[in-house]
Formats: sequence, structure tokens, C-alpha cells
Amino acid sequence: MSAPEQKSASGPLASILALPNDSPKKTIFMALAVCLSCSVVVASAAVGLRPIQIANQEADRIRNIVEVAGVQRPGQTVIEAFQSVETLMIRLADGTESDAHDPSGFSIEAASKDPSMSRALPRPQDPANIKRLPDFMPVYKVRSDDGQIQTLILPVHGAGLWSTLYGFLALEGDLRTIQGLKFYQHAETPGLGGEVDNPNWRSLWQGKVAFNEAGEPVIELIKGTVDANTPNAEHRIDGLAGATLTARGVENLINFWLGESGYGPFLARLRNERG
Repeated sequence: MSAPEQKSASGPLASILALPNDSPKKTIFMALAVCLSCSVVVASAAVGLRPIQIANQEADRIRNIVEVAGVQRPGQTVIEAFQSVETLMIRLADGTESDAHDPSGFSIEAASKDPSMSRALPRPQDPANIKRLPDFMPVYKVRSDDGQIQTLILPVHGAGLWSTLYGFLALEGDLRTIQGLKFYQHAETPGLGGEVDNPNWRSLWQGKVAFNEAGEPVIELIKGTVDANTPNAEHRIDGLAGATLTARGVENLINFWLGESGYGPFLARLRNERG
């Protein structure tokens, strides 16, 4: 045996491996070695799969926007339908358009956690319990043949019972009437708060009026079923049975994002432009 081989055979690794299998020292070493190996494999997979994850997230975003906008026609792919959707970034503070960020790669979650891209909200100003308000948000327009806004799609988010709900709210061209609501990410209880995904419940939002005559957001989720003959029925939606806190969270987040701290300045600018 050569000198290098002798050194290797008598090194620290060889001495540990030579220990009995029930040796605590050998057991700890092998456990650490397995953990290290698994960590390397998981980290490598995470890095390698990141581009695929980003692509899947983008595809899911487009699919949800197309669905809530109702622009997909028979025979069209989702990507083809999305071509009719105009995407832009706005500055929430004054509702002006901005090219500060690329809307296709903009992460609302990341922006909300970044102090350079968001501001902290005092609790009295934060009914949606989002903690931080992004300075910029992406919005989406669908125009009619004469160039007028036919549908406006607004990203919204806020706290439910167990999670933050992320979704899209679609307004009709009058910028008052709700066309649709779709949550694409949450962790609410299946069968209870998770009923925000139920197509039957989501359909109740269609045609509801989000604002009163003074332009204030007044959506209300009630316990039980809305009676069409009661006052303000046009602003009310059936609540979620057994999920009062989730329903309250949905009500709060919708009214927050349609208010002055959310898209209020942007909506005011659109109404003024329309005349």
C-alpha cells in the first residue's frame, strides 16, 4: 500500500466508519451526512426548478385574469384571450400610470414585504389587515371596440380567518358594478371559508353595485340570504355559512381596495377621463 493510501485509510473519516454501528459518534456522523446530502439535493432542485415555478405562476395569473374578465371565446386558448387584456402599473397614491416596474414580473407578496416598495399601515387605516400597502399595483383593462373600458380587473388581497386571500375583482365599464370575483390563493378551511372558491357563491357577486351614490365602497356580506326586496340589496351578498370571519375579511378587503387607500384615486381619474 502506498503512503497516500495509508494516510487515507487512517484518516478521521476512516476511523469513524470503522466504529461499531451502535456507536453514538458514528450514528451522529451518519445522520449529519444524510442531512447534508439531502440539503444539497433540495437546494439544487429548488434552484433548478425556479424558472419553471415562475412560468407556472405567470400562467396561473393569466388564467385567473382571463376567467374573471370573461374574455375567452370558444376555440381560443387562454394566451390568445389574454391578448385582449391591457396591462399597466399604477401608483396607488395618485392613481397615475407608471413604468417603474414590469407588471408581468411584479410580485404583490414580495412588494408588500419590501420597505422600499411599500409603506406600513396603521391598524385603524388597515381594515383588510394587510400590514403593508405596496406603492404600485398592476391593473388590467379590457376595452370595447370604441376604445372605452369594458372591464377593469383589480388585484385585491386581505386577511381571512387563517390566511391572506389573493384574488381579482372585475368591474364593469361603469366602474361601479361588479362583474366577477376570483380568489386564486388562500388557506381558508375547506367547506367553510374555502367556499370563496365555490362558483355558486362567486356568481352572487355578478351585478352587485360596489359603491353608493356618494362614491363610497359599501359592499356588505350578510348572514343568511339577501332578500332582493330589502333596501341596499344591490350592495349585499350572501355570507358564508359557518365562516363569519372569512366573510368579514372578504367584505373588508373589497371595501379597502376600492377606497381611498387602494384604487380610489385611480378610479376617480378614470371617471374624470370618461366625463
